[in-house]
Amino acid sequence: MLSKVKTCVLFGLDGYVVHVETDLSNGLPGFNIVGLPDVSIKESKERVRSSIKNSGYKFPVSRITVNLAPANLKKEGSQIDLPIATGILAASKIIKNEISEKTCIMGELSLDGKINAVHGALPMVISMRDKGFDNIIIPADNKEECGAIKGINIIPLENLNDLVDFFNGITTIKPYSITYGINNDDDINYYEDFSEIKGQPEMKRAVEIAAAGMHNILLLGSPGSGKSMIAQRIPTILPDLTFEESLEVTKIYSISGLLNKRGLIKKRPFRSPHHTTTRVAMAGGGSKPSPGEVSLAHYGVLFLDEIPEFPKSVLEVLRQPMEDGKITVSRANGSFMFPAKYMLVSAMNPCPCGYLGDPNHECSCNQGQIDKYLSKISGPLLNRIDIQIEVSPVKYEDLKNDRVEESSKSIKGRIIKAREIQKERYKCIKIFTNSELSGKNIAKFCKVNKESEAMLKTAFETLGLSARAYNKILKVSRTIADLNGSENIETHHVAEAIQYRRLDRKYWR
Repeated sequence: MLSKVKTCVLFGLDGYVVHVETDLSNGLPGFNIVGLPDVSIKESKERVRSSIKNSGYKFPVSRITVNLAPANLKKEGSQIDLPIATGILAASKIIKNEISEKTCIMGELSLDGKINAVHGALPMVISMRDKGFDNIIIPADNKEECGAIKGINIIPLENLNDLVDFFNGITTIKPYSITYGINNDDDINYYEDFSEIKGQPEMKRAVEIAAAGMHNILLLGSPGSGKSMIAQRIPTILPDLTFEESLEVTKIYSISGLLNKRGLIKKRPFRSPHHTTTRVAMAGGGSKPSPGEVSLAHYGVLFLDEIPEFPKSVLEVLRQPMEDGKITVSRANGSFMFPAKYMLVSAMNPCPCGYLGDPNHECSCNQGQIDKYLSKISGPLLNRIDIQIEVSPVKYEDLKNDRVEESSKSIKGRIIKAREIQKERYKCIKIFTNSELSGKNIAKFCKVNKESEAMLKTAFETLGLSARAYNKILKVSRTIADLNGSENIETHHVAEAIQYRRLDRKYWR
């Protein structure tokens, strides 16, 4: 007997339809899977055999051939366990009713017949919906991440018995659905707040500008000046994720196996990899390419504390996604593109001992040590950082001051207003923040008056700015104007933006 069911495999974030054809024929009993299966699929034979038996069904004593078509597409993932078992049950007439061609099945099997969660369920569901499927069978543990997807019936199942009863019409399972924004509201609570940061008004201002325009920022200062503390609180002032942004972020975390039965991710990601992180961990890759830290920080913050301690080869990985908002990982079995629109927040000391320029401590480093330390950050990478600010040590008077500092909620309100201005301004070119401006659009949306132009010319020649740095100043000026509610970029907006490009001249001369 022959049966056909459909499932899905992932390549990057894209899902492809796989036809699982199962044939039971006379001959010596055997169980063969063909069609370029990987090791995890070849091993599924024993899982499928045991789960069918332990669910109370008779495993056919026949020559079983399972073909995964198309045969030239490499199949990876344990989600093909359930489609194989379904094919065998249908071919042996344990499942009596015909399975619709518009139904997709995926799930990993335990030996007792339980259907286990799989990685990448959300992008697979979205891909199958876009390919015209009406129903999709998923593990019950994946229902929270997939339930918000509309346009396809989500059927969550606990075990193999539920699947047989469902297809035989013995039980009716209502499609699972949730509404984004109602369930799990506690997910968006933060335990940190900007009001906990004493003093440091200049650093707070720079971070607010960076968050308003999604600009990359470098915080340079001595140990204990609050660089890490403020970086960890940046997500609390960023606008909430939209539904579309939440879907994109959750897809990345789904294929990485980092959801742990959660629903859609509602918090802006905050990734803070250790300086021992490898290039593959940062960019993504592996034998089966998966997203790296730059993609896990999509629509959120990538914080690199003590950035000079990272290997130079790892830091250079950041250059492409900082410009393009995506990263391409090429391997022998193909090229994979992962989104990587993140806000880079980096922190560092001015020298190896950390106290160069500190009024309260004497620096013990010689010039050679300082130059070697700073040279770990290349000019091209530094050039891509929009805002660079020197952080002064916290004053004792600020620590003991009982004045109530401004809260994250208050700062977030101003940032949301600035983002709305940007969203409305750029709706015709389909970008959302000033940092995404490029080419002719910078000249169109970042016009300055003659006085500002003269100031920019002086800064360009005096500071030795590059063309990229010049454009960065214009984009930061546009964000400062948006925060001030100004339609035009004024001279004082440009002056403030220029102040954030002086460190590379001071330290990286």
